[in-house]
Amino acid sequence: MQCEICGTEIRGQAIEVTIDGSQLKVCSKCAQYGTAVKARSPVSRKISPVSPQTKRNVPKRTGQRRDPFAELSDELVDEYEKIIHEAREKRGWTQEVLATKIKEKASLIKKIERGEIVPEDSVRKKIEKALNIQLTERVGESDWSADRLNKGTTLGDIVTIKRK
Repeated sequence: MQCEICGTEIRGQAIEVTIDGSQLKVCSKCAQYGTAVKARSPVSRKISPVSPQTKRNVPKRTGQRRDPFAELSDELVDEYEKIIHEAREKRGWTQEVLATKIKEKASLIKKIERGEIVPEDSVRKKIEKALNIQLTERVGESDWSADRLNKGTTLGDIVTIKRK
């Protein structure tokens, strides 16, 4: 048998080591580059019992499986930064005033209004409440169409496949 690192002939028993997640059979000189693999000993179920699952308040399953993509979801509107800016200006507030009302930093409001960052749900809800605006819209399965997904250049338009 040969060492899987240096390639020398192994005399006697090979040493199994793990190097970067790979298990190799190596000579005694190369064993220093990895950690020795210990022989596995099976663990009986009596020693490590599986904890019984407690009955929680889980809704009963029906025979039908639900499609997670078919559900409606709330998504941030496209020009949220413009809506926030206009609502704030309409009230005559500065970015600092809005920030103090929602207990956030003014720099966060500035970045949101410039469109540099998308507000987290907690911040979005505070802004909606303070300015009395809606920044999310209900998106369902009917809003997605094949026409919307097939616009633009795809990899198949660019690549030519050469067959041997």
